[in-house]
Amino acid sequence: MGFPAAPGERRAIDLMLNIPGEDTTGWYEFMKPLLLDRESREVFAMPAQYMFKDIPKVTDVPGGDYVAWTVAQMDRHGIARAMVGVDGNPSPNLEACRRFPERFFASYQANPSRGMDEVRAIARLHRELGIKAVTMFPSGLCPQVPLDDKKWFPIYAKCVELDLPVCCCVGVPGPRLPMAPQKVELIDEVCWFFPELKFVMRHGAEPWTDLAVKLMLKYPNLYYSTSAFAPRHYPKDIVEYANTRGADKVMYAGYFPMGLSLERIFAELPEVPFRDHVWPKFLRDNAARVFKLEG
Repeated sequence: MGFPAAPGERRAIDLMLNIPGEDTTGWYEFMKPLLLDRESREVFAMPAQYMFKDIPKVTDVPGGDYVAWTVAQMDRHGIARAMVGVDGNPSPNLEACRRFPERFFASYQANPSRGMDEVRAIARLHRELGIKAVTMFPSGLCPQVPLDDKKWFPIYAKCVELDLPVCCCVGVPGPRLPMAPQKVELIDEVCWFFPELKFVMRHGAEPWTDLAVKLMLKYPNLYYSTSAFAPRHYPKDIVEYANTRGADKVMYAGYFPMGLSLERIFAELPEVPFRDHVWPKFLRDNAARVFKLEG
């Protein structure tokens, strides 16, 4: 019981992963106009570099096939499926979804400032690529858009219509950006007005994890994923909630290769004090249910 020691027994679903490649600098271009300090603009390889040790550097991939290499790493660590971001343009993530549809499923990062064009883009990507989620980074948008802003409401409505979860960064952002658009308290009105919307918190919710738990108790369709946190740093409030009333609400998400290696994640996971009944739900079952993943 407990954390499955054998990779083949885990069958984990990773709710935040990217396919590495020769050039990953484009991952952060969208937020650069908001980065005002010299270190973030000129020194850091990724905007939250001060928070992460030993950011993975993927080199010498056989034949340059980063997709096949990533699948092999997933097999090594017991990851059955992973969610990757796409926008419809050619990319390693899109290639992964097309070559290995049984291993990868797609999400789309939305920008509500595009108005109805963005609503139509979500519908098109759902129809053509079968996206399983819409993701949000309110503090990283330029201009920023708080998660309860009216600009998001057409997107929330479309996600309800298509039964797509939204995965939203909440809490103090790692990059040196204003935090106000991601305050956890803003979730309250969204979940109140859209009770059918599946809302998945990303990136910690710190320092308001106690409020995050309170809101998950309040709203049936509010969830939490562990993206961008090494397992040894999972918030205590979240672990305790998963062990008590929240076993169906907390889901595994990594952060490879943006900030964490799979080696580190899976070396530290066995030390997380989840109770035995929580592990299968955390690693797989909750994500399979919320994101409607078959098999």
